Amino acid sequence: MLYEQIGEEVRNYIDQLTKPRGSLGRLEELAIDIAKMTGERFPSVTPPGVLVFAADHGIAKEGVSAYPQEVTAQMVLNFVRGGAAINVFSKQIGAIFSVVDVGVAIDIHEERVIDEKVAYGTKNFADEQAMTKEEAERAVQAGYRQANAMIDHDIRCLIVGEMGIGNTTTASALLAAISGRNVAELVGKGTGVRDEALKRKRDVIERALVKHKPSASDAIDLLTKIGGFEIAAMAGAMIAAAERRIPILLDGFICTVAALIAERLDERVVHYMIAGHRSQEPGHRIALELLHKEPLLDLRMRLGEGSGAAVAFPIVNMALAMLHMATFSSANVATGSDHDE
Repeated sequence: MLYEQIGEEVRNYIDQLTKPRGSLGRLEELAIDIAKMTGERFPSVTPPGVLVFAADHGIAKEGVSAYPQEVTAQMVLNFVRGGAAINVFSKQIGAIFSVVDVGVAIDIHEERVIDEKVAYGTKNFADEQAMTKEEAERAVQAGYRQANAMIDHDIRCLIVGEMGIGNTTTASALLAAISGRNVAELVGKGTGVRDEALKRKRDVIERALVKHKPSASDAIDLLTKIGGFEIAAMAGAMIAAAERRIPILLDGFICTVAALIAERLDERVVHYMIAGHRSQEPGHRIALELLHKEPLLDLRMRLGEGSGAAVAFPIVNMALAMLHMATFSSANVATGSDHDE
């Protein structure tokens, strides 16, 4: 439950700051929203935590990605060595960073990678269900557990990212099932596939939806039939953050689809989400609309990893810095006509 009363107190306080009422626009709304989430009149989102989940997808066998499947494991190693975009951005915003293997297709022998492997990738959902119900539940619990561990290290805002070759196809299938929209409206080029592969990607999703008939309202059914381990884990992480009143800064398309899965597991989680940006993936706009979220940025990004959310984080931080302005009374500044009743 949100702290509505504290939100009203913060709204009234913001109206007393030395500026025209409402002149800082969405920054004011952000500060009020975060106060309601946290129950704090002067909340903080530092340090943020960046939690990246990695897993492989059997659907990659259908040629739906511009990159081979082994790139998933290679990028996981790149994450722990600090070489990826999300590493650079995480360092810039002072984030605590972790990468979790929930379903990479090979064993990763690196102690800095957290091992929560549910299986060696999902099955090819073009032919069979992506995972068992038990595996779906285990992946959700892995994300829930790792988010709680990060929150125990005193993070004040959660960014969840992902890595998994083929996962835009999985996310597009999930969004098509949830939204009921035409697959062609939702499916983009992901990592940069050519037109022929894009057509194949759409065809694969359409066939899978007909074959499996996933329930639009049942998160575990969606994950079991056409899901991904990292998407399930991201949803679990979001639920943990919401339970502990930690704001969730959403990344791009795949993260937002994971947010829709989280909503189906616990509808209250949506109240703790902030949309960091809108990606170039065509389905992302629709996913954001389903969550009733307006993104802070649109920089034509489509990388994933949590990168867009990390780029948006300073804006969220600025919104809370605003609360430390002087008030009209403390600064001995006369109020303007916009403050009259």
